Amino acid sequence: MSEPTAADRHVPVLRDRVIDLLAPALLEPGAVYVDGTLGMGGHAAAVLERFPEARVVGIDRDEQALELAGLRLAPYAARLELVHAVYDQLDRALDALDLPTVDAALFDLGVSSLQLDETDRGFAYRVDAALDMRMDPGSAGPTAADVLNGYEPARLERVLRDYGEERYARGIVRAVVAEREREPFTHSGRLVELLRRVIPGASQRSGGHPAKRTFQALRIEVNGELDAWRRALPAAIARLRVGGRIAVLSYHSLEDRITKQGLAEGATSRAPAGMPVERPQDAPYLRLLTRGAETPDATEVEANPRAASARLRAAERTRPTPAHGKESR
Repeated sequence: MSEPTAADRHVPVLRDRVIDLLAPALLEPGAVYVDGTLGMGGHAAAVLERFPEARVVGIDRDEQALELAGLRLAPYAARLELVHAVYDQLDRALDALDLPTVDAALFDLGVSSLQLDETDRGFAYRVDAALDMRMDPGSAGPTAADVLNGYEPARLERVLRDYGEERYARGIVRAVVAEREREPFTHSGRLVELLRRVIPGASQRSGGHPAKRTFQALRIEVNGELDAWRRALPAAIARLRVGGRIAVLSYHSLEDRITKQGLAEGATSRAPAGMPVERPQDAPYLRLLTRGAETPDATEVEANPRAASARLRAAERTRPTPAHGKESR
């Protein structure tokens, strides 16, 4: 039996809605779409198919994802640039391609289908595997095992509480510290067993798998996801031409909060209270395209359960700002 292709393995979340939101910015020949989290290329494939004169820059920190996406998108190779980078390296990637501005950008945050499905990567708590969780396994960064075995208890508790929103973080850390003194953690199965013991049964019955929140917290910490997103969002907005559009899919409340605040800041007037006329430099430079965060409907969630926690926000660039001198085109 042949290996499943990227298209077989990946169902892009809210694909049609995302493409409809970005479409007005991609109609001109040569329009540039940046996919800051290319994954296995589902959204990029939809852009390349729907806009036959658009160019796509696909960025991902996971070289395996880039390889699979490259195979999926091979028919469009003449209009495709693949870049191995983290999304907060957007400026450097676009400078290298001599692209001062872009027309549309998408960031589909969080863990990818590939990373969940590759059992040896340690992202999936239902399979016993090495506790790695690096999105770029070739990097020299710390693994989930390094975090579990090396962090001071207070720091580890903070990671589980803040990034996993785990209400039993203190009890979990107490148990982890006792276990790691006996023997360091190396594989996910032992951690899952510990979580089943520590988290009360009632919470397990009502709150889903007991490892879900701890694994999410470790993944976010290992990959520095929130700090990278805090840097990436303003950089992406700065690269949009006037009329350009950005869409963001978040799967975690903290990711979504950063997105909400970043877009709201650009959509808010800076005119001082009581000013009778708004000066051009005080006008908003973004227009929100979604009312709050949009979510997948029940039909999509049934077909693709990984879409359940998705939150979509989008905005359009309405004017240049003094800090963004490269934006007119």
